[in-house]
Amino acid sequence: MLAEVLAFSLFSLLLVFVRLGAAFLILPVFGEAYISPRIRLLFAMAFSVIVTPVVQDVLPPLPSAGILATGLLILAEILVGLFLGVMVRIMVSALATTGTIIAFITGFANAVLFNPALEDQGSLQSVFLTLLGVLFILATDLHHVMLAGLVESYMVFTPGDVPEMGDFSFMVARAVADSFSLAMKLASPFIVVGVVFYALLGLLARLMPQLQVFFLAMPLQIVLGLMVFLITIQAIMMVFLGDFSEGLARFIRFN
Repeated sequence: MLAEVLAFSLFSLLLVFVRLGAAFLILPVFGEAYISPRIRLLFAMAFSVIVTPVVQDVLPPLPSAGILATGLLILAEILVGLFLGVMVRIMVSALATTGTIIAFITGFANAVLFNPALEDQGSLQSVFLTLLGVLFILATDLHHVMLAGLVESYMVFTPGDVPEMGDFSFMVARAVADSFSLAMKLASPFIVVGVVFYALLGLLARLMPQLQVFFLAMPLQIVLGLMVFLITIQAIMMVFLGDFSEGLARFIRFN
């Protein structure tokens, strides 16, 4: 009897760990590349120990069909965890897209550096907005909502059920579209200013063909871009946090 209870408890802990561990590999704040993988694994294990008694009732028993059935069950949990992490990461990537658009408009497109959040090269504004978004998520305790969403995911994606890959694909595609739409919304002040600025430059070039418009426009473009960025940075982050909290609410089952 004790052996059966112990085996079931270890199996339940393993099921919870594979889903949460897969999510923590990608989730913002917890899955950032500059955090040691050992720390992420230890946190996932500690969180799994806490969550396992909470979701014990929805966890399936140890399959009696053999290793293949157990492996398929674990694989399904890994897919669910990766799906949850990817969905949240896509929402945060809207800031990186916003920064890229701003960089192209303000003349900083060639000034690139390593973006630790996305593990690739990004513009100055892209890296700044991404890191600032992570800071604001921590400051507003939205990372607690992410953890609550992982726990509540067991009410939506019941362990033991085969995930609907078609629904997963549709949700990811929809999240990418919403992320790009949000990025365009956040960068809209720069788009408007850029269109007006370049239109005026074109008019000036037609009125005074002998004037070197390019050399005149570069410093003005940079200064104007920095001024608009300084004015709109607060509004950009407020809109992002509102949209991000609404997106996280999709994974929370309110009682």
